[in-house]
Amino acid sequence: MDHITRGRSAGFGQSAAIYDEGLRAHMLRIYNYMGLGLALTGIVAMLVASVPAIYVPIFSTPLKWVVMLAPLAFIMFLSFRIERVSGATAQTLFWAFCGVMGLSLASIFLVYTGASIARAFFGAAAMFTAMSLYGYTTKRDLSQFGSFLMMGLIGVVIASILNIFLGSSALQFAISIIGIIVFVGLTAWDTQSIKLQYAEHHDGETRQKLAVMGALSLYLNFINIFQLLLSLTGQQEE
Repeated sequence: MDHITRGRSAGFGQSAAIYDEGLRAHMLRIYNYMGLGLALTGIVAMLVASVPAIYVPIFSTPLKWVVMLAPLAFIMFLSFRIERVSGATAQTLFWAFCGVMGLSLASIFLVYTGASIARAFFGAAAMFTAMSLYGYTTKRDLSQFGSFLMMGLIGVVIASILNIFLGSSALQFAISIIGIIVFVGLTAWDTQSIKLQYAEHHDGETRQKLAVMGALSLYLNFINIFQLLLSLTGQQEE
């Protein structure tokens, strides 16, 4: 009987070790996708901002609205069609999205100083890293905060759209503060959700797509924290 018990314990320990190793590899893939996506976005943004022949026809014409809304089209397509595309196609769409996002964000290099952009980036990186690590390691169930965070996100989006017409600096300040809190919370919540999704048994193709969608979620959280920090603390070019 002791031999059977020890055998089962050893088998359980081995299974747990394999699971942990697989989870770490899955999370590493997601963070790699996200990091490379951010690098691609930054490179495209800087290149576009440094070439007047590219950014002038875009940001001085109604074409800027196409560029600004294009990332949303990618997000909606990936969110609603992910089940019908292959893992390789999902990954290609993710890279395309990151490139288009870089085109959309090129304007920040024309508006803000390089020092304030760097400051906002490293501030966002610190917040994101701390909260993603918390979401990965905590034993607390964060799903209870999901509906609250989504309501906060909807409120931020509506207020942001409204402020396009109002142009209120006080409202923008409130949007930035609340938005940072919401996206910092979503970072922890999304990270834990990614872990829980991995716990379900999926084939390799499905896990590839889960990695892409996980990277997209974390990427969007980071980008939003960065933009809100920049609008809150950034110094504009004179």
